Amino acid sequence: MGAARPRAMGKEPPEPSADEAHSVWEDEGGSLVNTRRTQDDNGSSPPQSISLDADLPFERADRFTRPLGRFLKIEAAAGAALLVATCAALILSNSRWSAAFLSVWEIPVGFQLGSFDFSRSLQHWLNDGLMTLFFFVVALELKRELVLGELRGWRKAALPFAGAVGGILVPASVYLALMANKPGMHGWGTVVATDTAFVIGGLAVLGSRIPTILRLFLLSLAIFDDVGAILIVAIGYGDAVVWSSLAVAVLGIGVVFGTARLGIRSIPVYFVLGGFVWLAFDASGIHPTIAGVALGLMTPARGWVSDERLRASFGRVLAYPRGEHWSGDTEDRAHLRQAGRAAREVISPLEQLEMKLHPWVGFAVMPAFALANAGVPISSAGLHDPVTVAIIASLVLGKPVGVVAMSWLAVRFGLATRPEALSWPFLCAGALLTGIGFTMSLFIAGLAYSPTLLDAAKIGILGGSLVSAAAGLSWLGWLSRRKQLIVDTNALSGSRPWRHDI
Repeated sequence: MGAARPRAMGKEPPEPSADEAHSVWEDEGGSLVNTRRTQDDNGSSPPQSISLDADLPFERADRFTRPLGRFLKIEAAAGAALLVATCAALILSNSRWSAAFLSVWEIPVGFQLGSFDFSRSLQHWLNDGLMTLFFFVVALELKRELVLGELRGWRKAALPFAGAVGGILVPASVYLALMANKPGMHGWGTVVATDTAFVIGGLAVLGSRIPTILRLFLLSLAIFDDVGAILIVAIGYGDAVVWSSLAVAVLGIGVVFGTARLGIRSIPVYFVLGGFVWLAFDASGIHPTIAGVALGLMTPARGWVSDERLRASFGRVLAYPRGEHWSGDTEDRAHLRQAGRAAREVISPLEQLEMKLHPWVGFAVMPAFALANAGVPISSAGLHDPVTVAIIASLVLGKPVGVVAMSWLAVRFGLATRPEALSWPFLCAGALLTGIGFTMSLFIAGLAYSPTLLDAAKIGILGGSLVSAAAGLSWLGWLSRRKQLIVDTNALSGSRPWRHDI
């Protein structure tokens, strides 16, 4: 059985049950982190309180506000990394090293076995392979918001959803009207998405002067936008469907579902199954990044270990007396290992994966994508191309008009509620930022345009995103200064500090 564990007073206490251990633990403070034991003269171990700021009560709201706050911080910093990568790509593609830089992304990567050739260009692997992780994280974010976050109630989700619908339909209509019967008309999907990283990064420039509810609105809208863009890619920009491969992909998703129902929680197992699903979608003619969306939405949002079981497990460990008795093949160590496993499994797979993957997507995948796709030789002729003009008009004008119009209609007909803290002027100014398409726009442009039109499309995406960012941030900055001026003035006069309709 292993070495005997030391016991206080030389007595062997009976093994506490889960309920007894839980009761002992609650009687002695009930905290996993703010209680410690010190031996007194009688050998007992009274708890002593440690005052830590981290030991504040955990409220239900913290289940989604804390992950959301972490997400916004990463997203803002990722926006800066994305901007650096974009500037580097533009500088290199317009320098004397342009040919060498652009040719790097065409290097074939893969393997060949006899007549079977499984090699793609480096850019293809980035766009179809690594970007699957991006779409996977987007799906995780959407499910978290729908199950645990701000979008749990349908009336709360209705406002950003309506804005996203308008932000898809109106700019696509503007683009189609401007490009009717012209080469490049098929590229309407380029103008429907919003770049989350750049939007949140732009709001971070203005800091706390921007209402938090506006950040939540734009974040939720951008997630809905991205999901809509993914569906457009899957339906409108795939190849001819190979139904046998599609059936294999659906079967693979069924296997993933069945594996989860069996209680298997090993991430490497799902990584292998996800790779199989990706390959099947790739062979089916449907864009393989749809695999990331499907698997992300299937990820469980609830922890395996309940709160009661977690407390009982830790209570059993804390019931042991103080001493170095955790080594060896003992019951002590078994209970300690069980508590460690419970601590890991109380966090849902969705949150675990989002915490692990989000930094990698924000600081590696997206900057690499920008390096591979944002590089374009800029010329005066490209600025006047019909594709360029149509994309700029759709992003700068169509996108905010669609967001505001559909949001207003949803509120007007009682389908959605507008939070009091989110005034219409701030919503309109924030809607301008939704014209920052960038990542998804470049992604769809690579699928929609021929090589002869792709450079003009990239110039339009970069130009439209730049104008949208400048206009939105300028208006938001003016509104925040006006708000502060009114607050200061009313503070001196003793009037109401701020009206939300301003």
